[in-house]
Amino acid sequence: MSVDKDEIGKTVLELEKSFNERWSAGDNRGYLDNYAEEISYFDPVLKELLVGRDAVVAHIESLYSNPHIVRSEYLNPDVIVGDSGDFALLAYNLDTYVLDDNGDERQLRAWNATEAYRLIDGEWRIVHSHWAFAQTATEATAS
Repeated sequence: MSVDKDEIGKTVLELEKSFNERWSAGDNRGYLDNYAEEISYFDPVLKELLVGRDAVVAHIESLYSNPHIVRSEYLNPDVIVGDSGDFALLAYNLDTYVLDDNGDERQLRAWNATEAYRLIDGEWRIVHSHWAFAQTATEATAS
């Protein structure tokens, strides 16, 4: 069986963008409905890893409000696809923009995102999600 890694990569990236665009417009269900039952999740506002769909959904729903994002930039996307074609790791930088009080765009956040997708019953599901604020450290250090 031949695996078309480029096609899988495109599929996963487009799926991610569709979830994120829904999120930006005030509908978080794209992500939440896609999470696998066994998802693990790192959130920049939490110290610990969340495990399990119910815990992740409850956490996100407890702090989510419509961000009114008017534009997103998907920078440096990279998708690594497993040889079997049923696992894909997506990493990218995301810059989000909102309108200020004068109607001008301003950057809301800069993110580093990593999403692990697995093909489950014919559908790509997120099995691990890691969101981090970009450039939070004030000096370069490895520890």
